[in-house]
Amino acid sequence: MKQTLRTLLITLITFGLYYILSKLYFYKLDDFLTKMIGISLIGFLLTYIIVGLPLILGLFLIHKPKEIINSVGLKSGFFKGIIFSFIVTLPMLIGYSICLKFNKDISINSIIVGVISAAFFEELYFRGIFFGQIFRFTKIGFIPSIMICALFFASGHLWQSNDISILTGIFITTFFGAGLFAWLYIEWDNNLWIPMGLHLFMNLHWDLFSGANALGGKYENVFRIITITLAIVSTLRYKKHKGLKLNINKSNLIIKNCA
Repeated sequence: MKQTLRTLLITLITFGLYYILSKLYFYKLDDFLTKMIGISLIGFLLTYIIVGLPLILGLFLIHKPKEIINSVGLKSGFFKGIIFSFIVTLPMLIGYSICLKFNKDISINSIIVGVISAAFFEELYFRGIFFGQIFRFTKIGFIPSIMICALFFASGHLWQSNDISILTGIFITTFFGAGLFAWLYIEWDNNLWIPMGLHLFMNLHWDLFSGANALGGKYENVFRIITITLAIVSTLRYKKHKGLKLNINKSNLIIKNCA
């Protein structure tokens, strides 16, 4: 219980510091670093790293240095994550290319900033560190762990509109998206490259052909739902084929028997 409380407090405090820094100073710091360095991409990446320093500190307080990479799910499984994610997101790529127009405003810089960097840092900070430390290293179960993380993750996307109905849709969509990414992370044996790859390719296909907010329109959501369904079904069939039990089950939904 002491270890659970210690890990929970460190994770909540350091994530709270990151969240405050991100909300108050991210764009100011990004603007300052970009002007100082002269390269917007480098300024953006450095900003993400700097505001995330409290989270990195928290990892060092919880784990030994040699355990940190594994504790966030980045030690192995990179190619598995990329291949799996590309395959299950093919319905979005193919469907969007047929039903939607190519986004001519997209650029290499926007892909690196809005797709690659966003997928990497959001999954690392929200899934690998925030959700992952609470669920994997405390007695707290999956549902309360994901509820805490998903609320923050979903609220972070509410800048995309001022319309209350659209905001509600964006919140619900990203809330359940956070739950999906967390479930995949755990079911693929704590391999963060799985949700990271899925996040990346879903964002990429979305930006290449849609450019809409996270709620999207008819075609965006039809093929997104197909991709999500394919990711879930593929994971379940893979585990059944390998004779593996689900990592998320009734023994760890609310409170885990051991931590």
